[in-house]
Amino acid sequence: MMDGLGSDHTPGRRRGAAAARKTPRVRMSAAQRREQLIATARQLFAERGFDATSIEEVAARAKVSKPVVYEHFGGKEGLYAVVVDREVRSLLDRITTALTAGHPQELLEQAALTLLTYIEEETSGFRVLVRESPLMSSTGNFSSVMNDVAHQVEHILGAEFSSRGYDPKLAELYAQALVGMVALTGRWWLEVRRPRKETVAAHLVNLAWNGLSHLEAKPGLITLRGR
Repeated sequence: MMDGLGSDHTPGRRRGAAAARKTPRVRMSAAQRREQLIATARQLFAERGFDATSIEEVAARAKVSKPVVYEHFGGKEGLYAVVVDREVRSLLDRITTALTAGHPQELLEQAALTLLTYIEEETSGFRVLVRESPLMSSTGNFSSVMNDVAHQVEHILGAEFSSRGYDPKLAELYAQALVGMVALTGRWWLEVRRPRKETVAAHLVNLAWNGLSHLEAKPGLITLRGR
């Protein structure tokens, strides 16, 4: 009986194995491979930073040979530059798109919420940005993104200052202070993740808008009222 079972099933298993061996592997296009390598490197750079990440590790995790990585990016520096550039553009696009309000308080709310949402949804990308590398120039890191945002806020604050009789030349100082406060708090929240992002944003705006002498006991975001 055992012989009968063996004769019935063994050939079938052999045929299945043979068919599996003959099934061709789907090859990635050059563009697909490039995207895979960028995603792999993004994760490694987020976990370990630039110095502690090697091309060997990127290749091993992507299951390709080292020459494939060099062919696409020329080396670790080139790969890192592509990863950082993408994150810079992604974060800046998000914040630029979000800054639609005319009122400075809502503007600050939008900036804070957008940054915290980016941290929440793109944690690996944010970790790459905040890990400073000596290879990157002042135009290719998290600080450069925050400077761009501060310049946008500065124009709006300048108009607000003028309408209230304040010196519009001080708008740059206040813009840097406000954006810097949000950015540093975002780096802290990256690790603790509490309280929830809406609460963090509300308290940031509470401090920035009301000042320490006029803090509200239970602040809320005016942009979320009525929802």
